[in-house]
Amino acid sequence: MRTQVTYIILLLALVGCQKENKLTFETVSLDETRCSECPNVGINVPKALENSKIATTINTAIDEEIIETLNYDDELEATSIKDAVESFSNGYWELKKLYPEEAIGWEANIEGKVTYEDDNFITLELNSYIFTGGAHGYSSRHFLNFDKKKGKELENWEIFKDRKDFEKFAEQKFRNQEKIPLDGPINSTGFMFERDLFYLPENIGFTEEGIKLLYNPYEVASYADGPIVLTLPFTDIKPYLVKSKS
Repeated sequence: MRTQVTYIILLLALVGCQKENKLTFETVSLDETRCSECPNVGINVPKALENSKIATTINTAIDEEIIETLNYDDELEATSIKDAVESFSNGYWELKKLYPEEAIGWEANIEGKVTYEDDNFITLELNSYIFTGGAHGYSSRHFLNFDKKKGKELENWEIFKDRKDFEKFAEQKFRNQEKIPLDGPINSTGFMFERDLFYLPENIGFTEEGIKLLYNPYEVASYADGPIVLTLPFTDIKPYLVKSKS
């Protein structure tokens, strides 16, 4: 009986330690629509609450991503979300001045979530939808990867031991998934890789299912094809990672 009680205590302690290693987030929701005719801007993103280097790095990276997404006014140097919303609004009002009868209300929605976290890495995904007129808006997803222990945002090349080696492996998996002959050009089935050569996407992120390679619309295929996603299980990519997943 004593052994069983000891086992339960150790198990609870282990679970407690695992929880302590997780960062704490709250969802920040902002409705930045300024007037009835103004562009509709909605933002729902996670905010890290800890007083730590990694929390500051994550929150800064999210803000910078939002600013870059909304910055439409070259004359306004946006350094905050408020500035970026103003920039986005200015873009709409300038268009309305030029084409008062044709300008349709602009819209921007940005949603964020944590897709993966272990002792070494944490990944956030930002989904954005931007409509600035035309036949349809533009949806995109962006991954932000962080090294928790160093408190820094990671570039894609920093995730892998050898980027070129991983790229060769990923190309084989991509060809298998998309039914592209291994000995044929990468664009032989209709893709639009530049110079007809395979390359990794700008967006690579960790999820519970494995690492995702995400090509947003227009990146290597038409808008009608939507995003192209290749998910590689951790068991397959472990030899290529700088750090093993915990």
